[in-house]
Amino acid sequence: MRKRQGGKLRLFCMALTIALLFSVVLPCIPFNSLPTAIAEDAGETVTTYVAPKLPSDADPYDPEHPEELSEEQLYAKSAILIEATTGEVIFEKNADNAMYPASTTKILTTLLGIMMGDLNQQVTMSESAHTVEAGSATTGLEVGETINFLDLLYATMIKSGNDGANLIAETISGSYEGFAELMNQAAAMYGCTNTHFSNPSGLFDENHYTTARDMAKIAQAAMENETFRKIAGTFSYSLPRSNLRRATVVMGTSSNWMNQSQEDTEKSPSTYYPYAIGIKTGFIDRAGYCYVGAAEKDGVELISVVLYTSKDGRWLDSKKLMEYGFSQFVSMTPDELYSENPIVLETSGFSLDDADMGRLTLNAVPADGARTVHIVATKAELEAMARNLRQTMLVEYSRDFSAPIQKGEVMGTMTYFPADGGSAVVYNLEAGRTIERRENAPLTLDEIEAAVQADPNPLPPLSVEMVLMVVLPIGAVFLVIRLLMRLFRRTGRHKKGRVPKPKNRFFR
Repeated sequence: MRKRQGGKLRLFCMALTIALLFSVVLPCIPFNSLPTAIAEDAGETVTTYVAPKLPSDADPYDPEHPEELSEEQLYAKSAILIEATTGEVIFEKNADNAMYPASTTKILTTLLGIMMGDLNQQVTMSESAHTVEAGSATTGLEVGETINFLDLLYATMIKSGNDGANLIAETISGSYEGFAELMNQAAAMYGCTNTHFSNPSGLFDENHYTTARDMAKIAQAAMENETFRKIAGTFSYSLPRSNLRRATVVMGTSSNWMNQSQEDTEKSPSTYYPYAIGIKTGFIDRAGYCYVGAAEKDGVELISVVLYTSKDGRWLDSKKLMEYGFSQFVSMTPDELYSENPIVLETSGFSLDDADMGRLTLNAVPADGARTVHIVATKAELEAMARNLRQTMLVEYSRDFSAPIQKGEVMGTMTYFPADGGSAVVYNLEAGRTIERRENAPLTLDEIEAAVQADPNPLPPLSVEMVLMVVLPIGAVFLVIRLLMRLFRRTGRHKKGRVPKPKNRFFR
């Protein structure tokens, strides 16, 4: 009886210990933190990464139908996909949950370095910047080593070096605290509403968090910077010789997403995506594997964010999101959009032998020096824009629609004003075919004016017909006047002769 009571007591104590452990540990983890394995090691609580898995009841992902993507088919606990130009959200999964960003933090760190630093200055690795957490990724720079600031940005992004991020922060703000404040101000400026940074590298801190939606906004702003865009799209970089090191080539994890040999692709096809153009990986136990990616296909550029996913899941999830986005969005140039519903004119004075009865289709051709722009939207939106062309483009005509018209003749212009606020793009509206003029068609005012202007002698040539045309009317008028005058004279004489002469009347 005592043994049974002792066993029950031990079970009760174990349950109480577990309850106390969870009551102490769980409040230290944010409410939306992700599954981690909690173990006891020498009396200390250790948090380790647990790879997420797909739900057992999730429908299998069909790469032949990427448009059928569902949230359950992503390993990531939080994800989002946006169109890079407008920021329109295409797909999301728990996009507003606060998450740890890990080294994707360096996107903003590098962007601020580009915007606020001197890219040509020389910086020296300090002892404080070089001191990082054990096991952290580093750039490989030594204390006292001097490096060009632009080279430092490349090394930091590609190698995900925490020491490089620290040195960027020291160079820009003088301290990590000051740089973190600068990061938070920038995040707020980009529209982030649930983000707070505590360090430039992304090492774990309970007050260092963001959301997939906010990180997408930061990535969108970063990819609009040409220098950052070039750095983000670089899969290997040659660092020149320094005062402490020979020249070397650096390559990071993100290169698998952007560049891979045929042999590597066959070994691990899940890590390569042919349309990828960047940008940054991240991993710590609390954050899991993270990736902020960008891809471009047929003029459509997308940005994806996956937070707390698996090692291969960061690539698989990113590819699924990108393929879903490319299935939804289409990119067209304004002239390609115009060709979906071109302008057809009804001309006048056309030959009666014209098979199309004077109907003329105008072709949109880029004017000299016109830059290339793309309109990115869903298929339905582009179809609506094509149907209502006048609401999208400004169309102006430069001549009337009367024949004759030569193929390629400019009939007017079409102007497109890009949504990004850039300069307007002008296209010439050219005749798609030649339309002959009807033989007996009267001259237009323009043609008459042109003929007069082209004649060196403004007076008509002298001829018998011309003399007769002038003399005969004048002669006819003269004869009519003479006849009338004679008639009036005769009438006057007759009346005068009939008046009787006065008789037997005298006047004094």
